[in-house]
Amino acid sequence: MDQNQPWERQALEHLLLENLKETRKARRWKAVFRILTFIILIGIVLSVFDFHLPGRGLSMERHTALVKLEGEIASSTLANASDINSSLAAAFENEHSAGVVLQINSPGGSPVQAGMMNDEIHRLRKLYPSKPFYVVVEDICASGGYYVAVASDQILVDKASLVGSIGVIMEGFGFTGLMDKLGVTRRMITAGSNKGMLDPFSKENPQQVEMLKTMIDEIHQQFIAVVKEGRGTRLKDAPELFSGRVWNGEQAVKLGLVDGYGTVDSVARDIIKAPDILDYTVKENFAERVAKRFGAEAGAAAGKALIKTPDLK
Repeated sequence: MDQNQPWERQALEHLLLENLKETRKARRWKAVFRILTFIILIGIVLSVFDFHLPGRGLSMERHTALVKLEGEIASSTLANASDINSSLAAAFENEHSAGVVLQINSPGGSPVQAGMMNDEIHRLRKLYPSKPFYVVVEDICASGGYYVAVASDQILVDKASLVGSIGVIMEGFGFTGLMDKLGVTRRMITAGSNKGMLDPFSKENPQQVEMLKTMIDEIHQQFIAVVKEGRGTRLKDAPELFSGRVWNGEQAVKLGLVDGYGTVDSVARDIIKAPDILDYTVKENFAERVAKRFGAEAGAAAGKALIKTPDLK
């Protein structure tokens, strides 16, 4: 018995030592997992609540304020009047911003949203008459995008940018021919003779088509008036200017639709003389993306499947 005690004691000590090592290792991994979990939770909170404000991290130094208008102009997209106007207001109001640049890359969209942006730009320019406001076009500034752009002091483009499309479109589909072939009839009951106007499953009504044509002609004339007011004598007398046609940047300069060539950097550096650029664009947070995806966008998609509202495209 006495001879076996050292061996048993050594085995026991070894077992205890290994157990202690495993315990320490488990504690270290547990601490690592806690830290990683904490970091992930912080990331989720920041994504959901998004503490971004226009001009976050505002510099106390002189700078050029930048706002980005990208994609289709609509209330359900990032290019909506509420967010863009908030961004522009913050950019103009900051006493350290030497000038404001609106960077546009949009094919157009809602005439209402574009009109609200145009009105807000005019309001801000009257409030801050000494603060220059420029539009810089990237790939495209068409229709509703151009509606917004004409409120600026100058519009600068690349030679290959696409500009114009001063027109209005309203579109939908008609399935009556297919329904006749399939032997399907449409049953629709309305209160009001025009309530089912342009229903894709009913035959086209010439009187209703004429009514809608008159309506979009009026919106077109509103668009033309805004362009003439914004561009003034810079516009050349060209027969197709308001036909809905799109021009490249070089042609747009010759027609007076834009003023010249430039980028955000060149405007900040060479025109405003404030090369430091601060982005004031409102960013969409995670919660808003989820809400839009499963809420408003579902309704909008259902509506567009039947008939599309007038668009400046």
